[in-house]
Amino acid sequence: MRSAPDSGTNGGRPQTEEQDDAQPVADDKGRGDGEGGNNPEQRARKRIRLPRRALVITVSAVLLVSSTATALWLYAFQYRADEQTGPAVAATVVKAASSGAVAVLSYKPETAVADFGAAKSHLTGDFLSYYDQFTQQVVGPAVRQKGVQTTATVIQAGVAELESDSATVVLFVNQSTISAQTPAPSTTAAIVKVGVRKVGDDWLISSFDPV
Repeated sequence: MRSAPDSGTNGGRPQTEEQDDAQPVADDKGRGDGEGGNNPEQRARKRIRLPRRALVITVSAVLLVSSTATALWLYAFQYRADEQTGPAVAATVVKAASSGAVAVLSYKPETAVADFGAAKSHLTGDFLSYYDQFTQQVVGPAVRQKGVQTTATVIQAGVAELESDSATVVLFVNQSTISAQTPAPSTTAAIVKVGVRKVGDDWLISSFDPV
């Protein structure tokens, strides 16, 4: 009858030893987590890093889209609108370039001298000198001898560049020409890049280049 208590006592000891033996294993696993980088703190750090990377990618994408939109806006308008280059100044520049181009490209035999003089009032710099020489040596004689008459019309105009004292305007121009030999009008369409410069209070044409 005493063997049962002894057996129960001996049976309790192995359980205690198993518990004691299991404890170091749990400690080793805990240390392994610390060394392997899989403890809760490190897993939390990894979870924190991932959103940061995603945020960097998102911000980069937003900046790329923003830069593209800005480039497209600048390509479409191509001028800075500030205190000295606002919409009112742009309209003035377009008007000056358009009226000057019409004057340069329109003349007739009866009023050629006056037409050339009126055109020169829209010009400045080297282009003024070139136009004066060209009309005297080439255009003037052709107008008088062949009865050449031209009429120009600006179909469309837009500012390409605009600074406080200079600008570039692109003009779409139709020029109708008749002569003594060809009385039927012939129309020529052209795109002209006109450079203008501010001289005093006026905007004058400083360059005139067909595109």
